[in-house]
Amino acid sequence: MANVIRLRKGLDIHLQGKAEETKLNLKSNGHFALVPDDFEGVVPKVVVREGDVVKAGDALFVNKLYPEVRFASPVSGKVTAVVRGERRKVLCVKVEADAEQQYVDYGKKDVTKMDGKAVVDALLEAGLFGYINQLPYAISTNPSVMPKAIFVSALRDKPLAGNFEFEVKGQEQDFVTGLQALSNIAKTYLGLGIQPDLQAKLQQMNVEKDVELTVFEGKCPAGNVGVQVNHIDPVNKGEVVWTIGDPTVVLFIGRLFNTGKVNLTRTVALCGSEVKKPCYADMLVGQELSTLLSNSYDADHSVRIINGNVLTGTVTTKDGFLGAHTSEITVIPEGDDNNEMLGWIMPRFGQFSVSRSYFSWLFGKKQYALDARVKGGERHMIMSGEYDKVLPMDIYGEYLIKAIIAGDIDKMEQLGIYEVAPEDFALAEFVDSSKLELQRIVREGLNNLRKENA
Repeated sequence: MANVIRLRKGLDIHLQGKAEETKLNLKSNGHFALVPDDFEGVVPKVVVREGDVVKAGDALFVNKLYPEVRFASPVSGKVTAVVRGERRKVLCVKVEADAEQQYVDYGKKDVTKMDGKAVVDALLEAGLFGYINQLPYAISTNPSVMPKAIFVSALRDKPLAGNFEFEVKGQEQDFVTGLQALSNIAKTYLGLGIQPDLQAKLQQMNVEKDVELTVFEGKCPAGNVGVQVNHIDPVNKGEVVWTIGDPTVVLFIGRLFNTGKVNLTRTVALCGSEVKKPCYADMLVGQELSTLLSNSYDADHSVRIINGNVLTGTVTTKDGFLGAHTSEITVIPEGDDNNEMLGWIMPRFGQFSVSRSYFSWLFGKKQYALDARVKGGERHMIMSGEYDKVLPMDIYGEYLIKAIIAGDIDKMEQLGIYEVAPEDFALAEFVDSSKLELQRIVREGLNNLRKENA
């Protein structure tokens, strides 16, 4: 039986445009790009040149700090460009896909007969190891330090998040194989929501002999892997845990061992109040978004396209590429063409408010078509306790943010910075009356701490 942990803090934001469980058949235009910025903490060193021919599974770039960590091409084809930005920063490596795909054959493997080192070596060789993250620092991990435990979250509970139960149907064996492989490295925990079908299927496949299951009941961000680590086995200074907050990565790992090939196909939710027909589509990591977004929303409207969800995603365009950890493409109103008469003084029945400033709280779980406006400028930080209401972790969020801003490393360590990731503060950023960019502040604090401890 799975353990059950009930969380009281958090906030569910009900938005219009949730994807219906139907799939859109896409035909790729053949344009792909792997973006190093999708892998936090990686310093890329490109190992291909323009004009090179690669197979799916060949490395496009490696981590300069740990050259054995490779990052695989999602398709076979011709390298068309290595795009660089300021100070020659690598922005992406573009590949024009072949009509007939060819794969590097890494050989099928029986994970039940492999030890942890063999699993790590196989992931390094195939260019999948970099998809695993770590705490502390919330960065792509490296093979130099083995973890005390591995945490996987299969619960997606952010606004308009894609349903992993829908994605994993028919791929349960790959998911179980991936979990078994991870369990050979270190003790592995799988966090689930109230997902009876998935839980029953995993128990039927006897996954509990390899992995400890934990069910999290509560509001967002119960699905954050950092929140789950905090409640199961918190990270102390000097300890390392590996984390997979994107359960599709486990499918990537399982497919590698079951087929011997790198298959970076994932099911993506096309969602948001501006989308005409919200649905799902199977796409490859790095695939150009134009095929998915073509005619999917009214081009006359001013919209924001988000590579990811509304809380933690990044702004993109039709010419952007699917992120390595992206399970949703969200389209919402930009809000720059919205002129409200009398502004905040209106009752605003169609606007969402955490503090019940608007009468909309009387409508219960009403779905809202929120836009991207911040509605106010940055102000002095007020110690109001509003972060604590949506942060279900045993830390003092407001004091930690103040310590990061002040650059007080000792205080940051005492207040639990080793346990957090920027996404854990996404909801706090949403409710913050001071309009601070909390996720950016936490990321800068983690980066500075990593440099100090290097």
